[in-house]
Amino acid sequence: MSRLLSIFMIGLGGYFAYHNRYRLINVLFGNAILRRVVVSSIMSFPGVRDRMMSSVFSSGTSEGRQ
Repeated sequence: MSRLLSIFMIGLGGYFAYHNRYRLINVLFGNAILRRVVVSSIMSFPGVRDRMMSSVFSSGTSEGRQ
């Protein structure tokens, strides 16, 4: 019974997190310490880091440059 209750509570928490996802993102990025932790943890993934670095430091011309 407690396992079923745990699964239900995780599902309910996931629903509320999804429903208020933009508020949660604003809270995370509003605090400097949390922002540093979140960004450093996201950038620790090699695929994300490589894609981000290639888009930031692209060698091609963009719309603003000539």
